[in-house]
Amino acid sequence: MHEVALAQSIVDLVEDQARRDSFTRVSTVHISLGALSRVDPQALDFGFEVAARGTVAEGAKLAIDRPGGMGFCTACSKNVAVDGYGDACPACGGYAWLLIRGDEMRVVDLEVE
Repeated sequence: MHEVALAQSIVDLVEDQARRDSFTRVSTVHISLGALSRVDPQALDFGFEVAARGTVAEGAKLAIDRPGGMGFCTACSKNVAVDGYGDACPACGGYAWLLIRGDEMRVVDLEVE
């Protein structure tokens, strides 16, 4: 379950930021987790809860935004919304599209005290 390692990385980022900015508690961690990231949001949330124990993020909420996928179809030269890997281009039915966004995972901001 790679979500636990990802959750630990989020907590490490939060701890580093707390040292730099001298805050002692985080109430919410906002992340962007693309719909095609292959990360289970529930498993990430659970992993975050465990990894945050004993840190400035203990008890913090993990607020997850799930932006959809976007691809560029090389067959019809259009940017198209994609729901999953292996899906056909909704514009032309082709399968030659390149992912533009939707697989990202990033910490967007923190609500601190």
